Amino acid sequence: MSDHIELTELREVVEGPLREIAARFSRFLADRWPHQALVIFTLECTGRPRKVAGAAAITEKITIAELEQLKATVPHDSQLTTHAGLGGADRTVWVALDAGGTLLALVPRSPRARCPQPALLGALFGIVATSIRQQVEQASPDYLAESRAASTERARTIAEMAAAHETALVTILTALRSTRLDDRPARLAATDSASAALVALRSAQTSDLALSEEPAHCAFTRLRREVRQMLRHHDAELEFVTPPKDAHPLPGEIAHAARAMTCTAVLAFTTQPDLTRLRVAWSTDATTLHLDIRDRESGHLDAAGLRRQLDGRAKTLGATVEVDAVPGWGSRVAIAVPFEPASDQPDDALLSTLNRRELEVLRLVSRGQRNKAIAEALGITESTVKFHVAGVLKKLEVSSRGEAAALALAAGIATAD
Repeated sequence: MSDHIELTELREVVEGPLREIAARFSRFLADRWPHQALVIFTLECTGRPRKVAGAAAITEKITIAELEQLKATVPHDSQLTTHAGLGGADRTVWVALDAGGTLLALVPRSPRARCPQPALLGALFGIVATSIRQQVEQASPDYLAESRAASTERARTIAEMAAAHETALVTILTALRSTRLDDRPARLAATDSASAALVALRSAQTSDLALSEEPAHCAFTRLRREVRQMLRHHDAELEFVTPPKDAHPLPGEIAHAARAMTCTAVLAFTTQPDLTRLRVAWSTDATTLHLDIRDRESGHLDAAGLRRQLDGRAKTLGATVEVDAVPGWGSRVAIAVPFEPASDQPDDALLSTLNRRELEVLRLVSRGQRNKAIAEALGITESTVKFHVAGVLKKLEVSSRGEAAALALAAGIATAD
């Protein structure tokens, strides 16, 4: 495999839908790193922290607890061949942990094989892990829909299973604790075992549910660390207003997106040469997370530029953004992020199936450009444009360029940069 072909194929890995990235990466690695199963573990994706490909007999049994234990044994930004409990069995595993904390685990076809070119594997995975983080931060409609659906379903299933098992175990305990039963030593041993099982069950429920939502004050604490790190060399005085501990918990993808939007705003504020004080506050009510970032006495914020930066993510989240800047008085950014998305629009769902190149083609089609002009603008051939236009029409379930353009105009795609 030449380097050129390899990099071209790697681009296809990172450009496709996030939900299928494990399968694409597995195919990409198959020749040089032959494996039975692949798993990517990232807490950035709250709905599906495990992304798996390969033998279902292995991947369906891999637990979050196993991945967390494996991750704890690997230094950040390193690669190694190790043995670990994965999928309920002790296996040889090729492991890479990127600098951002995203884990890759491969179960090789040969249990005695050592990982070939581990540094190269780590470098390639670093690109994939970065792509995952960027896609999560951009909060595309298909990612949000999948993440929220998975988070809700997992929380519901965990709660139901926990309730059923807890009822069963409490019943056992009640019977075993009865003074009317004989064989006291056996009863004590069974009581201890059942008590331990109850503790483990409740701990597992709490741990897994934590991936679906995050307390608002904990999410803000993470944000505060990120902002302080970003501005460690800036002279501005920082003030943080943390939401109370009893504030409404945040869906995991909302917490992540809110941190990303806040950091975007903070960076925009720091471009003002006379910034001396910055206040960052989060608060919640029954339905919404409110972000408030403001300075004092500056007021030279590039309001239009910041709105453009925030608009895409805000639109996906159903959030509202207000940016005010008054020279000599101050600047303020107020963002309201609803906990629950608005009702999904069928057109949005169809548009979310388009890949990056198809969106570029659709944007130019919606501006009335013909195939030759599109080819020149994108640096591709007219036949390739025709191929992409046909794919767009099929995915959008329309029969003409005009219908596709109407959908793009309604969604604001035609005017996007």
